[in-house]
Amino acid sequence: MSNEINENNAMFNPKSTDAVNTGDQDFSPVPNSEDQEQLDISNLSKKGYQYLKENRTADAIACFSKILEIDENNNYALVGMGDATRKQGGFRNAVLYYQRCLSHHPGNNYALFGLADCYKALNQFHTAIEIWEQYLLYDDKNITVLTRVADAYRKVRDYKRSKEVYLRVLEMEAQNPYAIIGLGHLHYDFKEYREALAYWERMLEHNKDSVDIRVLTSIGNCHRKLKTFKGGIEYFQMALKREPYNFYALFGLADCFRGLNQQGRSLEYWNRILEQDPRNKMILTRAGDAYRTTNELDKAIEYYQRALNIEFDTYAVLGLAIVAKIQGRFDEATASLKRLIQQDPRNYRLYIELADCRLKKGDKREAVEILEEFQRQGIRNNAVNDLLDRLKP
Repeated sequence: MSNEINENNAMFNPKSTDAVNTGDQDFSPVPNSEDQEQLDISNLSKKGYQYLKENRTADAIACFSKILEIDENNNYALVGMGDATRKQGGFRNAVLYYQRCLSHHPGNNYALFGLADCYKALNQFHTAIEIWEQYLLYDDKNITVLTRVADAYRKVRDYKRSKEVYLRVLEMEAQNPYAIIGLGHLHYDFKEYREALAYWERMLEHNKDSVDIRVLTSIGNCHRKLKTFKGGIEYFQMALKREPYNFYALFGLADCFRGLNQQGRSLEYWNRILEQDPRNKMILTRAGDAYRTTNELDKAIEYYQRALNIEFDTYAVLGLAIVAKIQGRFDEATASLKRLIQQDPRNYRLYIELADCRLKKGDKREAVEILEEFQRQGIRNNAVNDLLDRLKP
């Protein structure tokens, strides 16, 4: 966004004067103080906005501050100060500059745009939407603003309005990447994974080699959600070729191999994440699960303990309880699972594992009681129901 000064208004125009014959002395027109101020403002404003383009925000602020010393309500300087402060991440201070500009220059498009962007950065999406809607009263064909409005509606989970605005952008510009990607995110947020996939794949039609890596990982994530894991692997591998340690690509590959029950392959990627982030509790637990399912129980215990050394984790304790059950330490596993149920009484998996412990101890009646205790909470769960059906005569 740039704010160009109208040079015809800001530059000094010498006043015409009649020649006065005073002998050999030559007189040239000299700007008066008011004209000189306008000239100074024009030059400072041009410099300030050039500095903004070059990301020299401190120099830009110095220029705009000098303008405000001359004219405290100058709209170019107030917007410039807002833009520079916003670039530095000072969104609340930037809001004050934009509001000050709008109080003296209502409807200034640049101030409205900057103000809305600040509220978006502050996660105040409803306020941002109100301001962008004001902007659109003056310029209802601005695609940049329309996509921002659609994004903001998506953030506040207004599916209908968000989709309407994205589609309005595509009517104006059929291949607008921001609207296409936005529609992908919108459908993904509302668990419409096939529709999301169609929009993100559309981004690959003309620029497969240069498409943003986030499009590749988003397509991969759709395949993960749809459980078409082989399709997901293809796109995560494409992303990984570009960025060998991209977290989302590594996680996606590990989870896809996990979904295909290829736990050994998943371990390669869990461990690559841990090379970069050794204290990632969730990844440690996932890796522990993979070692457990490949029967590397000592490694599984090591990873679960590493997770617990960082912070308590239900799934790390659950993993240790399952290892104990596999190793025949049923009473130890039972005690751990009962403690977990006290903390998380609605987690169906804990009841299934606890019931299995009691079955392995030969106590079918208690296993049934454990599963019925879960059902008494009024929660329907197919896995619990199926196990009960098998146990009851």
